[in-house]
Amino acid sequence: MTLFPRILWARAHSLIRTRRALDLRKRGVHSDMDTKAVFAALDTVCEENIVALCGSDLPYGHVANRLVSCMTEIQEHSSALQPVVASFTTVYHHYDFDEQTPGNGYRTLVKVLQSCILHIIHKGRYIASNYRNAFFRADHNASEMEAYCSALCQLRALLYLAQQLISDNECGQLYSLQDRELSHRFVQEYSSMHKACFYGRCLGFQFSPALRPFLQTVVISMVTYGETYGKQQPGFGMAALSLLTSGKYVIDPELRGAEFERITQNLDMQFWKSFWNLTESGLITGVSRIASSPVQVNLALTVPPVPLLLPLASDPSLNITVSPPLAHTGPGPVHMRLISHELREGQDSEELLAFSRDDPPPISLSRVGWTQRQPLSPWLLVHFHGGGFVAQTSKSHENYLRSWSKELGVPILSVDYSLSPEAPFPRALEECFYAYCWALKNCHLLGSTAERVCLAGDSAGGNLCITVSMKALTSGIRVADGIMAAYPATLLTTDASPSRLLTLIDPLLPLGVLTKCLNAYAGSESPGVQPALESSSLSSLGRQTAVVLGDLTQGASNWIHSFLDPARITGGAQSSMRRSLPSDTLRGLSSAAPSNSEEPSNYPDGFEPLRSACLALVHPTACPIIRNPFVSPLLAPSNLLRGLPPVHIVASALDALLDDSVMFAKKLRDMGQPVSLAVVEDLPHGFLSLSQLSKETEVASDMCVKRIREIFLQPNTPLQKRAKLDGTFYNASPSG
Repeated sequence: MTLFPRILWARAHSLIRTRRALDLRKRGVHSDMDTKAVFAALDTVCEENIVALCGSDLPYGHVANRLVSCMTEIQEHSSALQPVVASFTTVYHHYDFDEQTPGNGYRTLVKVLQSCILHIIHKGRYIASNYRNAFFRADHNASEMEAYCSALCQLRALLYLAQQLISDNECGQLYSLQDRELSHRFVQEYSSMHKACFYGRCLGFQFSPALRPFLQTVVISMVTYGETYGKQQPGFGMAALSLLTSGKYVIDPELRGAEFERITQNLDMQFWKSFWNLTESGLITGVSRIASSPVQVNLALTVPPVPLLLPLASDPSLNITVSPPLAHTGPGPVHMRLISHELREGQDSEELLAFSRDDPPPISLSRVGWTQRQPLSPWLLVHFHGGGFVAQTSKSHENYLRSWSKELGVPILSVDYSLSPEAPFPRALEECFYAYCWALKNCHLLGSTAERVCLAGDSAGGNLCITVSMKALTSGIRVADGIMAAYPATLLTTDASPSRLLTLIDPLLPLGVLTKCLNAYAGSESPGVQPALESSSLSSLGRQTAVVLGDLTQGASNWIHSFLDPARITGGAQSSMRRSLPSDTLRGLSSAAPSNSEEPSNYPDGFEPLRSACLALVHPTACPIIRNPFVSPLLAPSNLLRGLPPVHIVASALDALLDDSVMFAKKLRDMGQPVSLAVVEDLPHGFLSLSQLSKETEVASDMCVKRIREIFLQPNTPLQKRAKLDGTFYNASPSG
């Protein structure tokens, strides 16, 4: 058989295998046959390129050698990974919540690996078909393939680490809660492993394609913001500098990845807070409000710290006093936001407007005649926002809250609790609990009779939904009728789990960032001293500067990308930028930076992952408060969880906190508590805030709405039955 027919024959068989694998993947099937087809297609594509490029008389012979070397290395990784993946596919169903809900960290790691391989197959086919084309960008395609080869190497290391987890843990257990040494080894590996390849050319390959431009904008904005952070620049000077510096990160993905890795390896907590608080700027919130559903009520409220008198759930003839928040700073007001698609009775009352922080209030008595008041709703939604306990407010989450209020026809009270590290645990919990109690007592002002009350929150807010309910149980007051928690954090530790391994590749939730947030909430992260021009409220930048900065950074990225697409950049331009880096972080990293662990390698002989040129200083969560059940409800004893209302969890398969959701749902189910778990595909942590960016995020948000509606429509359960308490509840303290 001649070379040309042999290539066509191999390509045809490879195409059949890959199409079969893609079809199975679309239908959510990840069988052993699926993985075999993917690996077979990968091997065929690599062999096809090696045969075509070896010894060929091409004007870019040195680049062809790079491609051949890369394809050979990919084949080596593929050969080693096949038995590893096969071992996971035979057992990972034991770690699911149930047969109808396939989802856990082991499944996710295999899925991410498959995504990486499919990208390599796609790129390999393109190279094999076009390498003799006069317009073939040899250096660009070689760099692309090398980046995915590096990603494949690092994913191989993650699967080896996952093998250790699966062998050291009991069947069905996703966390090494007792094996501190294994968790310590996980942190060590994260600290030294190369991650820049996941933030450059391979950025977001595991997520829905519709989200990749957004992820690129976030990463470019962060590294650009990092260059201007703390500098003494006037407002428009800083915006102009951001415009200029963002261009080089669009042009050179390797430079972008290396800089993003440097920032996230040893980030400044105040930098992280201030960057994510840019979402509070006038431009972003203004655009969000335009794109989201209009509402007739959007009131920022401040409630003074006065004791509340509420009836006992078990005997309404008796009352209990709820104290205002006291932790750390003493009594202080609680900030909230009332959002309602329609104006309802009580929402324009003088009594409620007296709490308004807006001057003048957006609702005034002179405008009442313009809008017809709707009657009180029987439902009330109390919301706690995410942000790692350290950033953002209800303002950042308005886009989906406005939509929820319209779709459900319900007033929403979102709580702006105090943030860490300035206000660590239990301040946020106390404020959220107080806000919940205030809402029960003053529901008539919020436009509701509160016949049915639902708690909803995402990430850190999901944690607070659960712990507020636990505190309500221990206090003896009415518990909400249900909880909707989106990707909640239920274990605030650095304990190893397969999904936590995703922090190595996740641009939105790296382990260094996650650990900083957890330590800040526990009170072991010092607030530190902010730069002269920095504050979380953006007052130092000025509101106009923040608007211009946010506008120009994203606009510049899109504009420059249209003219200076990385695909059009020659090898010389990229090489010159690579030489500007302090060290070579892209190739040969395994020999440049050995593991910071003195223990013998746990990898097979002959394999070592790529190492980072800048090591991370990740401080494991060692503070005892982290294991307080009111901080990490996954660790709560049964008597603190028994009596919780129905808990509906919506998690993401690609979220580093996926195993938190799976294990907490299993714990509640095994106790006989009502619980449901849904796992959405191809979306990152924080997908609710991205609900307007893609069809997938919109569907996931609709799933959350569906769960909330189920809570509101479920048959009534007598309060006395739900509030039946174990005497030990009253001895439990959430204050540490």
